[in-house]
Amino acid sequence: MPNRRTFLAQGGAALTGALLLPALPGCAPTNPLAHIKGQMVGQDAATGHLLRDPTRIPPPTETLETEVLIIGGGVAGLSARRWLHRHGLRDTLLVEMAAETGGNAAAGQNAASAYPWGAHYLPVPDVRNVELLGFLQECGALTGYAPNGLPIYSDYHLCHDPDERLSIDGHWQDGLVPNLNLSAAEEAQFARFFKLIDNLKAAKGRDGRDAFCIPLDHASADPEYRQLDQLSFADYLTREGFTAAPLRWYLDYACRDDYGALAAQVSAWAGLHYFASRKGRAYNATGSDVLTWPEGNQFLTENLRRQAAGPIQSRTLAYDLRETASGVEVLTYNAATRLSSRVRARRVLLATPLHIAHRLLAQVPGHALPPHNALHHAPWLIANLTVEGLPQGPGRPLSWDNVRYGSASLGYINAAQQSLQQENGAPKVITLYWPLTDEAPGPARRRAYQTPYAEWLPRVVAELETYHPGVTPYIQQADLWVWGHGMVAPTPGLVWGAARQAAMQPVRDRIFFAHTDLSGISIFEEGFYQGIRAAREMLGVFQADNPLST
Repeated sequence: MPNRRTFLAQGGAALTGALLLPALPGCAPTNPLAHIKGQMVGQDAATGHLLRDPTRIPPPTETLETEVLIIGGGVAGLSARRWLHRHGLRDTLLVEMAAETGGNAAAGQNAASAYPWGAHYLPVPDVRNVELLGFLQECGALTGYAPNGLPIYSDYHLCHDPDERLSIDGHWQDGLVPNLNLSAAEEAQFARFFKLIDNLKAAKGRDGRDAFCIPLDHASADPEYRQLDQLSFADYLTREGFTAAPLRWYLDYACRDDYGALAAQVSAWAGLHYFASRKGRAYNATGSDVLTWPEGNQFLTENLRRQAAGPIQSRTLAYDLRETASGVEVLTYNAATRLSSRVRARRVLLATPLHIAHRLLAQVPGHALPPHNALHHAPWLIANLTVEGLPQGPGRPLSWDNVRYGSASLGYINAAQQSLQQENGAPKVITLYWPLTDEAPGPARRRAYQTPYAEWLPRVVAELETYHPGVTPYIQQADLWVWGHGMVAPTPGLVWGAARQAAMQPVRDRIFFAHTDLSGISIFEEGFYQGIRAAREMLGVFQADNPLST
């Protein structure tokens, strides 16, 4: 029986080619967007904003007790819950404000496909990241190991070809690195930059550690590399003579993609880390390959959730946290029942963004969290569009990741890329990613929240028209989601500054912290690591109090 890649190579070529366009009705509506259905979806902002004024919340009507209360059900919170469960601490309660756990790995589904509302892939990991490899094996994404020890990944989870394309002057080229109509000088700068990256991938500090790696806390402390955290990536590039416009566009794109910020806003260390830290190896994949699913990284967060027991209360806001003689007391509000609870726990793990943790710790002295507005969190717009056709230009066919040179957005992914049941001409869901980096995060966030669907829709459609002229009549539905705090940006001085290190320290061995904000880089691997790190710290304290049976 042929494997998936063989199937696609032999019989599935039409599945990744241009979508056939159905016949259009003879009379277009007066409003060219009137045929498009959709709405704004997203987080429950009204419940979240109760944290600013908890006097509007009713008093508790019940008291719950647990060994560990985990506040926040994103990657870090779920990872910590799983680790505690695996190591004997089963008496946990997790509360999450959203209707589902997973954080910015949320997903949706309609008749055409499942689709992501946020994070949507995982690069093939470094083989030294044994905890992550073990998790992927439990998920079924890693199916075993070859005789040479390299992991073997499921063909159904590896992103298949065609994986990436870039539109330049109406032509779709292979890959996202611009390569059309470059001058000799521009080609030389690209070659020099990627030679630098190859050297940095192999570089080690004087302490023997990799200069760049994931998780980043395992990277070298050598000042030769850490001093790169003090200047911006843009300034570093200029200093090193990387000035070619196509290269600078590509590097800005990379920073916006992983950090929601421009090269001028992130540190040089972080900008280089984006490229130099990816060292994945596998028997049937390379370091440039990724694992992906129609629902995006919700596949991973759902597996994290299932790999542990213990109750989860969704649509539940933690709004007051105080220390007591025996531990910690937290007040929570359930938006579904409109009832509040008092939760008494021996210890609490705060797996929330730091601006939320800062509010929760208002009555707790001695914490070392930075001010609530100290971190750069750009807002994002995500648009899931159901289309019955995409007018394709010349060049590479429809791919998993589709980007246009110079675009305001980051392009879109084809959510049905991993499906063997794709039918040529059948409706598809494409997911458009748009970090709002044109102004400072605060004003951009307020503007994004205040913009209604009726104003967002024409902007989204106009953006897609720059990719596929004439696509508007083929859009059936457009649902939109605004992430107010999409992801943390590793601004200069954040990753290797003292404030980040201090923020990870527990408060009197009662309150522990885990979130990608504590890495300065918001990727699945860092959230997974942060959860394990905090869980290990907590287990150490419990074992000192009363050794756990194993």
